[in-house]
Amino acid sequence: MDTLNIIEQQLKEILNNQIASKEVLTLDETVLFTGFSKSYLYKLTSAGIIPHSKPLGKHLFFDRVQVQAWLLGKPIKTLAEIKIEAANYVTLKTGRP
Repeated sequence: MDTLNIIEQQLKEILNNQIASKEVLTLDETVLFTGFSKSYLYKLTSAGIIPHSKPLGKHLFFDRVQVQAWLLGKPIKTLAEIKIEAANYVTLKTGRP
């Protein structure tokens, strides 16, 4: 890795640390936080899919905690979790201890 790439990576890490400590994010910060493109975020906001605010009617703002919760809102169960649920279901349905 050359020096320029190292410096660029360090700057990205500093920026990500700053974003992680903020409560309210701008559109550009939300792009960095989520990894989504601006156009995709605009689509999500116009469809009312992602939580956001437009206090002045023009600029978009995002609550970092709400966005993070939204990103993690539909977790996919692991195979182990599914097996445990199935075993519990069978146990409860058949009345076995």
